[in-house]
Amino acid sequence: MSGLRVIPTWRHGRERLYVCLTDGRNLAWYDREAARINLLSDDRREEVLEALGPFVTGPVTVGPPPVPTPAELARLSLHPDDDLAPNRPGEALIVSLDRDPARSHRLRRPEPRLRALTAEQTVGEALDRLDGAGWHALHSIPLPGGDRIHHLVIGPGGLFVLHSLYARKQKVTVADPMVSLGRREPYPLLRRVRADADRASYALTAEVRPVLVLVGPADVAIPGPLREVRVLRDAEVEGLARLGGLLKPADVEALHAMARDRRVWGAPG
Repeated sequence: MSGLRVIPTWRHGRERLYVCLTDGRNLAWYDREAARINLLSDDRREEVLEALGPFVTGPVTVGPPPVPTPAELARLSLHPDDDLAPNRPGEALIVSLDRDPARSHRLRRPEPRLRALTAEQTVGEALDRLDGAGWHALHSIPLPGGDRIHHLVIGPGGLFVLHSLYARKQKVTVADPMVSLGRREPYPLLRRVRADADRASYALTAEVRPVLVLVGPADVAIPGPLREVRVLRDAEVEGLARLGGLLKPADVEALHAMARDRRVWGAPG
């Protein structure tokens, strides 16, 4: 036995199989779509090929990867447990529901976690579609104290923290800092959204702008100006791709490589 581990990862529907040492360091990865095994070092070539043997389908090219950018090198050096990039939209809620499944009953109110998960998945899928326009999204970023950021997106237009709010068929009133859904009591949600952006700015040493995304609202009322926060409907999220002129591609990649490292955020693993 070589002691190597094969760890699958998915991003935007594309699978990579990483071959790692027991301490998490990467030796190689297999890109099925490209039919290529990329070796970071030729020293353990035979062990890597043996570990990947059960997973390889068809002929493949084996060799060193293309010359990586600094951001790619930083990403490859991450231990899989510290890499936030594989997080799915609503990852924390998915884990919570797996551990404690929702109990359906006709007389009970809908499970709040399922509604929140629907909101995060809707927004997350829209953000992931920006990848081809030079943007990168991270989801369910853990913070110290058990808090988390729903979404962070980095691209030519800058950095944005997005908070997803399920508002299907309800009127939403946003009166800074209060937000109310239908006839429910308003609560100061915008403070939370701004606080998330401030924490991201501190962690990444870069300006991060706050966004509240309303998923499926019937109507949105904003009676007065809002301080710093942008409010979008879920159908408007992909419009962020039209923003540009702030970050160069190399800066986007470098910030993404930093943001995907769990240790940057100071949260326990």
